[in-house]
Amino acid sequence: MTDPVAREAGLERELSPRQLGMIAVGGAIGTGLFLGSGISIRLAGPAVVVSYLIGAVVAWLMTLALGQMAVRHPAAGSFGVHAEIYQGPWAGYTVRWSYWLAQTIAVGEEVIAAGIYARLWFPGVPLWVFVAAFSVGIVAANAMHVGAFGAFEYWFAMIKVVAIVLFVVFGAALLLGARPAAVPGAAGYADFAPYGARGVWLAVVMVMFSYLGTEIVAVTAGEARDPARAIPRALRLTVIRLILFYVASMALLMALIPWRQIGLTRSPFVLVFEMVGVPGAATLMNVVVLTAALSSINVDLYLTTRMLFSLSRGGWAPAAFGRLSRRRTPLNALWACTGGMALAVVAAALAPQNAFVLLVGVAIFGGLYVWAQIFATHLVFLRRTRPDDGTAGAGASWSRWRTAASAAGLAFMLAILVTTWWVPGFRVTLLCGVPGLAALTVAWKLQGRRAAA
Repeated sequence: MTDPVAREAGLERELSPRQLGMIAVGGAIGTGLFLGSGISIRLAGPAVVVSYLIGAVVAWLMTLALGQMAVRHPAAGSFGVHAEIYQGPWAGYTVRWSYWLAQTIAVGEEVIAAGIYARLWFPGVPLWVFVAAFSVGIVAANAMHVGAFGAFEYWFAMIKVVAIVLFVVFGAALLLGARPAAVPGAAGYADFAPYGARGVWLAVVMVMFSYLGTEIVAVTAGEARDPARAIPRALRLTVIRLILFYVASMALLMALIPWRQIGLTRSPFVLVFEMVGVPGAATLMNVVVLTAALSSINVDLYLTTRMLFSLSRGGWAPAAFGRLSRRRTPLNALWACTGGMALAVVAAALAPQNAFVLLVGVAIFGGLYVWAQIFATHLVFLRRTRPDDGTAGAGASWSRWRTAASAAGLAFMLAILVTTWWVPGFRVTLLCGVPGLAALTVAWKLQGRRAAA
């Protein structure tokens, strides 16, 4: 079967537009905000708000590009299928495998973050114990049919959304004097950009890690009830929510706590409530950030499973990973995608202090590379699609604007990839990512030769 979309048929279309929107939020709001934001803040200071605004613009441009392509080609392989159609087999192969590897490692990073949160209550328990326990639970949730997964993730994500809204309301109340608290207020912005423009730009690297996950909506296209209507709407709403949540949260955080006191030992959101002395609030917030991490793990495992399923149906992974269970779930692919969790258990046991940053640094290359390829694929898509056929916009001028936007997005993503070299602890991104991409290219050539033979 030569049609990349048709060959991925068989998955149940059970995900409603309401679930799609919350799944997207669940994938994007996770440790990148609740724990990883500490890295961004230490790099940029209060100017991290600008870094999040920059990331929001790029995320918005990405959703415009991806939304157009997902409507025309709704498939579980999503941007990997798009890259194959418009750029060729190599692009489709490397995009899907890069994304699979990145998200598999990201699953491990998120499990470690969940373990860090849990140790706030049980500091004497080794980190790897929590990592292993959470891994078992999340795998069980993903083994259910996609409708159950959608319902499960909907409420997981809802907890995060409600928590952020309450954090914003509570933080604003503190600043307005509703409860006596020694918070810096406007003084928190006194030294706005202590490391200058360089610090703001370096922080964008970690900020982009926070926005990675927005693209999950397109991956769910293969199991959405009405992809033509639901996918673009879910993408737009996701970006709007992320901008409001991320920028508002960071702006408040800088006014509620001295930014130099923020680190990676615990979530800065939990630290706020500890410092203001609200009884039980820190524990409640820790429950929320733990839920956020578990939600992201759940979504990331879903993503990796569908991407491996897509690779298998395309002939680039063992055929067993393309088979569906009685519940129309690719269980074989799911078992193969638990490797990141196993890696997390090992990392948590051997290097508990550095495991989180190490796995983020390794995983982020695949995410940035995929976003760059989304923009690159969209540029080809626009050249091959007539501007008046309903998919490339409402006219030639709109199509030209889209072309300029995707070209700018591609340049931005390449610049961010290069910048990782100068971010403390993130040199591993290029040290692992570039050789990894080269290895995928070699594997693609070898597989192509075997297939031809």
